[in-house]
Amino acid sequence: MNKINQMENKIEQVEEQEQQIVNGVNVTKLIGTMDAIRSKPILSKFNFRAKGEWIEGGHNQITINDFYGAGQTHTRSQPFVYDEDEPAVLLGEDHGANAGEYALAALSSCLTSTLIYHAAAQGVAIDEVETTLSGDIDLQGYLGMSENIRNGYEKVNVTFKVKSDAPKEKIRELVELAQRRSPVFDIFTNPTPVQVSLQE
Repeated sequence: MNKINQMENKIEQVEEQEQQIVNGVNVTKLIGTMDAIRSKPILSKFNFRAKGEWIEGGHNQITINDFYGAGQTHTRSQPFVYDEDEPAVLLGEDHGANAGEYALAALSSCLTSTLIYHAAAQGVAIDEVETTLSGDIDLQGYLGMSENIRNGYEKVNVTFKVKSDAPKEKIRELVELAQRRSPVFDIFTNPTPVQVSLQE
């Protein structure tokens, strides 16, 4: 029996049990997934992908479709297409958020999902989560006007507003846990090797 079938069998066994849902997360399946990974750690390896196409000026389209995970490649029922552009003040035509704003959106989403999943695993019910993010950037770096100013965000502020009957101390603990476990927070706060090549 191959690794994928083993994982599917474990998940099917979990599906036969009574499902525990917390915060919209199927905790029973989450535990089943973790058990499958414990028995076959290779199932934890994922590779997410994006394909970009320049349209005009600052306007780009990014398509998200297939990804690799749990031992095989998955294709979504329909691709997600994101428009990225710059506002008029940055010489764009505002067809979509800019790349820096998408980065903030990714950070917000990942921190929130991480908090929710870990809260669910601990049986902590969350009623609402709202995040407010802002990032400070000096364009002199991006424009090549100064080598002393970084190209990216100099600082990012994230504020959580969480509504729950859980004690405030538990919510603070979950916010800290979200920072420790969020993949995108990790990308933001640690150097990530990025290899860029030109296809011949």
